[in-house]
Amino acid sequence: MAEKEIELLKKQIEKLDKKGFDLEAWKKYTIVIIARIFGDHSEKIRQIEKITYDYSSWALRDTTGDSSYLETCKKLGREILEASIDELEAFGVPRKEEGSQFFRIIYEALEDELKGSQVKEIRNILGSEEDKAKVMEKLKSYGTEVAPAVLASILCDPLFVKELREIR
Repeated sequence: MAEKEIELLKKQIEKLDKKGFDLEAWKKYTIVIIARIFGDHSEKIRQIEKITYDYSSWALRDTTGDSSYLETCKKLGREILEASIDELEAFGVPRKEEGSQFFRIIYEALEDELKGSQVKEIRNILGSEEDKAKVMEKLKSYGTEVAPAVLASILCDPLFVKELREIR
């Protein structure tokens, strides 16, 4: 189960009621946690980013005498995190899509640089005991420029470049 993740989200809910609450700091920390649990492209991140405290003059002149704007922000944050906890309890931690994106980059590079029959040969080799040696031998047989071209395609893929820049 997802006990650690749920505990982190519960701590973020508790921070909503602490004195001296800072909405922007809370949002940044919460986004980091949600990205780690649900992935960088989670809808929950977009929802947290949309939570804003209205400092405009209309907000300051609220005739109800209620400081409801900040409370509304807190309520939205609480609802998003409670829904996230419910999701984790029901379905567990989601599998990361990062691996599939990286796989897509590599597979597209192979498709771009090799013939269809060559991609099929490489796929058939993978899973056997001497994968690496056989794949290297097969790539060499396609010509000396093929392996560097495949590697260049992977390294120049926009998603790969973006991820690489974030690592540094």
